[in-house]
Amino acid sequence: MGQAASRAAAAVLRTRWLVRAPVWVYRARLGFILGRRLLMLEHTGRTSGLPRYVVLEVIDHPRPERWIVASGFGHRAQWFRNVRHDPRVRVYLGSRKPAPATAVRLDADSAAAALGRYALAHPGAWSRLRPVLEHTLGTSIDASGTELPLIALDLVTGQTG
Repeated sequence: MGQAASRAAAAVLRTRWLVRAPVWVYRARLGFILGRRLLMLEHTGRTSGLPRYVVLEVIDHPRPERWIVASGFGHRAQWFRNVRHDPRVRVYLGSRKPAPATAVRLDADSAAAALGRYALAHPGAWSRLRPVLEHTLGTSIDASGTELPLIALDLVTGQTG
């Protein structure tokens, strides 16, 4: 992907109505339409205290109760800032009821390993996504480490939404 294309893709990610559209799909309990590589995260606004929603790509799913997502806008992303303030979240998967979870930031080694697994499992998507993420972050992403914050969403077992 060329530099102009990655800039254009990053601009699309800043188009609010476009990135918010999948939220309505999940709210209608039709998340299965978007596939298994996406989930909706419900988090609490750190200032407002109100529920907030974002649809994110699943970077890794290492075990049944854990999903890993990336903050493509780094530390500036509102959802990322909100879950760092209050890690109690709810995860919407497909058409299932929301499940309570805890958001935990991965350390650098775990993040690099998760990104490596994603790149191996989805080489085409990674070749298109990587330059976009590097543009939004303003730094490169390599196998030895990353400035891309990754969050593990660990389901709270024995509870439902």
